[in-house]
Amino acid sequence: MNWNNACAELVALECAGTANNVTGVEYDSRRVKPGDVFIAMRGGATDGNRYIDAALRQGAAAVVTDSHETFVRLRRENAGTGAALVEHGRRAMAEISAAVLGHPERSLALSAVTGTNGKTTTAFLLESMLRSVGRTCVLIGTVETHVGDEVRESPHTTPESRDVLEIFTDGVRAGATEAVMEMSSHALEQERVWGLPVDVAIFTNLTQDHLDYHGTMENYLQAKARLFAGVGAPAPRVAVLNADDEHFGRFRDAAGQSSLMTFGVTSKAAEYRAEEIRIQPGETRFRCATPHGTVEMRSPLTGRVNVYNLLAASCAALARGLSMEQIITAAESLRQAPGRFQVVPAGDTGITVVVDYAHTDDALRNLISLARELVRQHGGRVITLFGCGGDRDRTKRPKMGKAAGERSDLVVLTSDNPRTEEPEAIIAEALVGVKQTAADCIVEEDRAGAIEIAIRAARRGDIVLLAGKGHEKVQILKNETVPFDDVAVAAAVLKEIA
Repeated sequence: MNWNNACAELVALECAGTANNVTGVEYDSRRVKPGDVFIAMRGGATDGNRYIDAALRQGAAAVVTDSHETFVRLRRENAGTGAALVEHGRRAMAEISAAVLGHPERSLALSAVTGTNGKTTTAFLLESMLRSVGRTCVLIGTVETHVGDEVRESPHTTPESRDVLEIFTDGVRAGATEAVMEMSSHALEQERVWGLPVDVAIFTNLTQDHLDYHGTMENYLQAKARLFAGVGAPAPRVAVLNADDEHFGRFRDAAGQSSLMTFGVTSKAAEYRAEEIRIQPGETRFRCATPHGTVEMRSPLTGRVNVYNLLAASCAALARGLSMEQIITAAESLRQAPGRFQVVPAGDTGITVVVDYAHTDDALRNLISLARELVRQHGGRVITLFGCGGDRDRTKRPKMGKAAGERSDLVVLTSDNPRTEEPEAIIAEALVGVKQTAADCIVEEDRAGAIEIAIRAARRGDIVLLAGKGHEKVQILKNETVPFDDVAVAAAVLKEIA
């Protein structure tokens, strides 16, 4: 593609220069190859305009900048190089990437999931349902990325637009016709998903999280709601909404241009409603009331929260053309997403150890409630290990402490990605909430040591919950990031006990 054709799809204040063979797009100057367009934009941590000279030395064929001063300098010092001045760097990156890559987003029916909790599981379930009827899919989310049958690591819940579109391109080459994405509030606010045409948009729930970034719950809600109005693209064709959530009305209003499908357990507004829920280890059953009658559903996923996830995914699958019979069949063989109520093999110890990503007070309550329900039949106890992330919303720390202590018999308070903060300071803030409950509490800053304490404190019939990190394989400290896996540490302890 030549520069003039690329610029024709770019909302630019001014375009100049030439480039006859534009072959790629990069926003990291270290990755620039000859023929690439370099996106120089101001971000929260750095200003990409500082790296234009490095990108040019790497062979960049053109530069898109959000700095008038930089654009003028480029025209003066590099008159033959393609250059564009834009108002919005991230929008421009999405536009130029789509153009250069041949608009892969137009070849995929995109379903997008947003919400505080349940995004990952709902996305996994929906992809599994679509695959069960022979459709090839792309999945982009927190835990991993799928391109057809290929599994890749996911560095971010929602990558930058250039990276999303490159994944879409790989998916189209692999024969994909469907894409499923988690869309975080950060990505929606920062317009990393600009121009992506969403066919089905799903809202799981909204509870406090990410206030270190958004500042207020209202800002957080508005960021999530952007999905339902369309971010640089038309509004979704279908909006799937949790009618039980207290913010349901706000999302219904935001989705005014879409066809609505609603799900829930308690709300009479829910078109797809779970009734007579029966939960036991390794299985959940319920009757699903639909506008066309009532059906029986069974899933190997455990817990009330997974009833919501299954309802959300089922509604989205219906919107994507599956029949209720196909969904019922698919539900019986669904698998849990990694790090979401993941049971660690425990041999004959009689102890159940569960690793879960729960990192908000609401998610902790849901996790502990499920554990309490499972141990009730044989009088077991619930032991909950958790920590709070550093450089994140401090106001939720005592709330998480209180949530952990309210229904746990023992709380083990530890470290969880302290980043630049001191672990003991984070723990002290969470401990305030635990002390508002009657639960016994052990504090151990070292997470590996804390996991061993929690498991060795358990007796036969007890459940040990290792909350907060889930699928993560590292611990992020002040000066380094070190390998760390809750599952591996727990498995080693259990092996010693056995």
